[in-house]
Parts: sequence; structure tokens; C-alpha cells
Amino acid sequence: MKHTWRWFGPVDKVTVRDAAQAGAEGIVSALHHVPTGVAWTIDGIRQRQDEIKAGGLYWDVVESVPVSEDIKTQTGEWRTHLAKWQETLRRLSACGIRTVCYNFMPVLDWTRTDLRWETRHGARAMRFDLTDFAAFDIHILKRPDAAGDYPDWLVEDAARRFSEMADGKIAALGRNICAGLPGSADGYTLDQLLEKLRSYQGIDRARLQQNLVDFLSEVTPVAEQVGINICAHGDDPPWPLLGLPRILSTEADYAHMLSQIDSRANGVTLCTGSLGARSDNDLPFFASRFADRIHFVHLRNVTRDTDTVPCSFFEDEHLEGGTDMVAVLAALLTEEKRRRDEGREDHRIAMRPDHGQEILDDLTRSAQPGYPAIGRLKGLAELRGIERTLLHSRYGLA
Repeated sequence: MKHTWRWFGPVDKVTVRDAAQAGAEGIVSALHHVPTGVAWTIDGIRQRQDEIKAGGLYWDVVESVPVSEDIKTQTGEWRTHLAKWQETLRRLSACGIRTVCYNFMPVLDWTRTDLRWETRHGARAMRFDLTDFAAFDIHILKRPDAAGDYPDWLVEDAARRFSEMADGKIAALGRNICAGLPGSADGYTLDQLLEKLRSYQGIDRARLQQNLVDFLSEVTPVAEQVGINICAHGDDPPWPLLGLPRILSTEADYAHMLSQIDSRANGVTLCTGSLGARSDNDLPFFASRFADRIHFVHLRNVTRDTDTVPCSFFEDEHLEGGTDMVAVLAALLTEEKRRRDEGREDHRIAMRPDHGQEILDDLTRSAQPGYPAIGRLKGLAELRGIERTLLHSRYGLA
């Protein structure tokens, strides 16, 4: 597999050279400073490529080209934004980039209630606490009728939790949930978040699914023409939030998307952490079923407090948690071998050690939450060890 590393650009406190020393061979990045709905320029793309090359690596995967809320709701400037998205694909291809990750989560992208939760051995990890989230929704955001989306016991627990929160905790919870995509300047105030939620009135799960299919019907032909694989990242966490539908949370969701636009260029970003927050997602089976359409992989693990949906969870070490990482890697390596035998140019699947716990010197570096240097190095080393073992001639995956 291609061992890659996410880098947020020159502002990132973990450098490209750090990534190279950790064992990465490629970089996953984006032009985070470009506003959503604006086409990336050739000069901007090449500048980022030069910055990465100066650190000794290359830019292999874009994560991500954001999809605007106008596109998701098919309102406002959505057709203009769609044309800009298509043009960005053309320009990325002209610069030699062949894989583009995106997501279709409404309003909120990945969502955590605590960005530096302390684990049993003193490491720091990201956590989604269901009670804290309900307290935010009902008592801080004060979304109309929010309590009706939760069972009575959780409404009571959330009220109790909120009554015990200090002002600093309330402010931090709001900041954590209202943040935008990692590395981006986007984010919301509470009033802005409520306004964004109102823009989804009348858009149910079926409508949002159709809007995704409409988006893909427009961008996939462009991707095919310019030789780019686009790949959808799953919902994180994989269940409805704030009364909004989510449409890439399960195996059935992905099967629907892939069948509606049946092109190899329309593919999957397999994130074992996002999908792994649901106990009913079988990640090794998922990797095998959609193997031919998996273009990019995030390998991480979460430990759930319960097996209910939804639930609380935290980002565990890469080989711990609820996902059998050995089985997932075996499925992916089997697919790589099949692609090699077919003579496919894209036989190597890009993967990165997603997220990671802050350990050792990470605890004082204050890097982007979830993206420490040493925690990801540890995860990449463990994952590479599994891969090397599975590729040993004795096991037949080479």
C-alpha cells in the first residue's frame, strides 16, 4: 500500500520532513485556505506540491475538495459551486494528482465533544460523548424541539450534565462541535449553526441521497475524462446529528451510492474509524465487498462505550478498539494483488494512519487535534508491521 500522511500546509506543527522520518512516502493535503465554492488555481496547487517536494515527499491524495452546503441542498449558488468543483478536478489532474477525497455530511463534518480527552495511561485522544452532545444540542445551542430526538433517559442525563458544567466547559464544547473541517478556516457561531440547520428544512434522508447522486452524476464524468478517482468519506459519527439526515453511514448507504453511479471513478474512502463507531458495520466485510471501488483508506480504531447506535466512543490506539485491523488490511492487500494481476495502474491503494493519540512529546507540541507526530508514527509503524507480515511469502498475499 502507499503509506501517506496528512499535512495541513505550512501552518502545520508537524512538518513534511517529520512525516518522511515517520515512514510516510506521500502526503495527503488540500488548499485549506481557499474558501468553499471557489476553484483552486494551478499556481496554488503547484505551490503546495513544491512545499511538499521540499520536504522530500510528494502530494499523492487531495483531502479534501469541500462540497458546499449550497450543493448539498441544491440552493443558492449550487450550480456555480458545482462548476468550480469540476474545474478544480481538471486543474488537479493537470498537476498530476489522481485521487480526490470529499464528504457529503450536512453542516457539520467530523464531530467530537472533546478534542484532548485523557486516556487511562495519560495520552490524549478525541472523544464523542453522547450525553455531552445532547447537552449541547438541547441546552447550549437550544435547537427547537431538540429534546424530541433523544430518549427520555438521555434528555435527563443531558440536563444533569449541563447543570454541572463550568463556563469553560460550556465554551469548549461549543467550540469543538462548531469547528469546520480539520485545517480549514470554516466554522460556525451558535447563531450561524442554527441558521445552517434551518437551511435544511424539508430535506430528508431520501432528498439528501438524491442530491448526492445528482452531484456525482455531474462530477463523475469529469473525473473519468481527466483520470481522477473521487472517493466519498463516510459520516463521522455515522448517525444523524442535530436533526439532520446522514447518508453514508452503513454498507447499504455505500451500496446505494455506488450502484447509482456505476463508475470506477466514483469510489470509496474507507475510514475504519468513522464507520467503526457503529457496531453493526463489519469493516473487513465492507473492505472485501467494495474492494474494487476503494481508492483511499483511513486506518484508525475507536472504542465504543456501548454497542448501541448512537453511542459514546473515543479514538483508541490503531490496533485496539472494535475493528479487526489485521482482517481489514488482509482484505485490502488481497485487492491490491488482484489489481496487479489485472495490470491496473492504480493497484497500490493509498492509506494513512488516521488520527492518533497524543503521546510523549506530542503532549507539548499543540498540533492539530487528532494529528500528532508521535502518535501517528506509532500507528503507521504498527500498520506497516501487519502489512509486512501479511505480504511475507508464507501467507500468499505478495
